[in-house]
Order: sequence, then structure tokens, then C-alpha cells
Amino acid sequence: MSALFLIRILLRQVGPKSQPTVVDSQPNGVGRSQRGAVSWNDMTSNPQTAQNRPQKRTLGPSHLSVGPIGLGCMTMTWAYGTRDRAESIATIRRAAELGVTLFDTADIYGPFTNEELVGEALQHNRDQIILATKCGLIVPDPKDYHHDASKFSISPNGRPEHIRQACEDSLRRLRTNFIDLYQLHRVDPKVPIEESVGEMAKLVSEGKVRFIGLSECTVNQLDRAQRVHPITSVQSELSLWTRDPLAEILPFCKQHQIGFLPFSPLGRGFLTGDIERSTSFSKDDFRSILPRFHAEALSTNLRIVEGVKEVARRHQAAPAQIALAWVLAQGEQVVPIPGSSRRSHLEQNVDAAMIQFSPEDLAELDALPAPVGTRY
Repeated sequence: MSALFLIRILLRQVGPKSQPTVVDSQPNGVGRSQRGAVSWNDMTSNPQTAQNRPQKRTLGPSHLSVGPIGLGCMTMTWAYGTRDRAESIATIRRAAELGVTLFDTADIYGPFTNEELVGEALQHNRDQIILATKCGLIVPDPKDYHHDASKFSISPNGRPEHIRQACEDSLRRLRTNFIDLYQLHRVDPKVPIEESVGEMAKLVSEGKVRFIGLSECTVNQLDRAQRVHPITSVQSELSLWTRDPLAEILPFCKQHQIGFLPFSPLGRGFLTGDIERSTSFSKDDFRSILPRFHAEALSTNLRIVEGVKEVARRHQAAPAQIALAWVLAQGEQVVPIPGSSRRSHLEQNVDAAMIQFSPEDLAELDALPAPVGTRY
């Protein structure tokens, strides 16, 4: 398996699920206090705002109920920028206070350290949240990645024995005796998906897992998987500059009552408006090797952000909030999981669930140009 192919497998799950530089700058002078924003929990306790409270969304045929926006935790320990463990834990706990219920991690993030951090942060909120993690990818030697993203490699492993051991290890790191949503991070081309999902179904019957999900699968793989066990959700990249799932996978999910969890809903930080022509990325930042972030493509792609900013100005909102609201508008079973390692980013992202678009707004955003450069 070539190094480029290995890099691309994991990069499909990288995104801001993480933007360490996303929205601290409060573009256009817009902040929570200036907009008079309130949290989901505030709206619940206030009779005057309760009727406008964002409704929870349902994932899968088993009707797993979650808040409209989740939290991707990957970059709290991995992939982008500097890391602050104390601030990351505070961010996770603040998310729970704000009414966020879905928290997404994976064993490969770190590797392993992300699950440990999430487990520590949420150990006293376990009965209030939905804990989602993933298995099926392994890092042969992670030390090179932490210095140079171009040298990073991973391998898929969907063998039943690996999935079982990975689950046991994740339970220990997450400090829990069950996982709410256990997802196959990538389909292993060497293992029939029926075998991988079959082992995950056994974990459900044993009470170690409640629901099963897939990530970056095809319609055919999803169809085969759900013939073995009901699939609650699919993770794939979806944003204003990556709309591939709108063609096949999202319509299939809608037809079969399968939840859809978009990762990178902010275009790996690009759609926040904080990335400029002069922005450069360190060697250990995944974006340093992605075509859309190369200088020439980046300069052209900024026209997308300008369009987002125009809508944001009308709504007195930040570009990140407009980008998230567009993703939410793609269907009632769509629950984006933007990444954030800072409370200020988190709070702004959560408020996006309260933005309502007119048909004209949606048409304007739908008409934004396609990006220059491939995803990977």
C-alpha cells in the first residue's frame, strides 16, 4: 500500500473536526454577547425562549436522540496546531453545559490519547451524553507524524479479532462500560464488511455497544452492512466546499432512516474566514499537504468564503455559523460534528443551530463556486 494511499485514508477523517484557529477573532465584530445568543440549556429554562429551542435530531432506525450539533474531539490531542489539555477538558465540559450531547473521538487519534482525554473530561457526565468512538484504523509508527504530516501512514484493520480488542481498549480509555455509538472508521478492503459489522453486532448483544455506525463508506457497503445489523449513522465529509455526499450517500441515508454525521463541516477551518492568502501551515499540520490549501488554490478558493461572509453579514453572524447552518439545512437527520479545542470556538459553533435561512439564503449558498483542488 503506497504512502500516498495510506495518507489519504486517514485524511478523509481529518478536518476540523478541528480548527485551532477557527473563530477566536470573532469576524465582523460578531460575538455571543453582541448577538444576544443563548445556549440550548438557557432556552430550555426560559419560557420566553423555550419555544425557539433547537430540536434534537434522531439518528437511525433505533431513534438515537442527540443535539443538532455535536463536538469532534480529534484535534484536542492530534492533527492541527498547538494543544492545551486543560483548555480541551474545559471545552468538553462546557459543551455538555451548553446542551451538546454527541461527543466524537476514535482510538487512532493520538493514537489513543484522545479517548483518554475524552474519558477523563466526561466521566462525571456519562449519563447525560452520547459517547461515539471509532475502530478499524491503526498507526504502525505515529512518531513521524508528529513532526511531518507527509510521512504519516495508517492501515485499515477490520478483522473481527481486532475490532473486539479495540473495543475493550476503548472502553478502558473512555472510563465506561459501554459505548453509545461504535463506528467502523474505514472499511477494510481485505475483510468483507459483513464480517466486520458482524463482530460489532456481537458487541451490541453483549451490552458493550449500543449502536453501530460506519465512516466514509459507499452506498453498496452501507447496504450490505445494514443487512447484518441496523446502522445508526454514517460519517462523511460534508461542507459548502465538499458536497459529494449530496449525490448518493445522503439520499440513501434519508431513505433508510440512517443518521448522517458530517465531519469537516467548516472545511478544515477554511470556511471560518480566518484563513487568508498569506496563511501557512506547519509541517505537522495535515492541511500542509492538502491541495486546496496550496497557495495558488487557496487564493482562488477565498471567493467561496467571501460569499459566506456576505450571508453572515445579513444575519449578524460569523461565517462559521453560516457554514454550519447550511450543513444543518441538508436534512433533519444531519448532525455536524465540528471540532473545537477552545471554548470560544465551541460557543460560537453551538449558536449556529439557531440560525434560520430564507429560501433566498439557501439558493445563494448553494450557488457558491466549487473549490479549486481535490480533497486529498
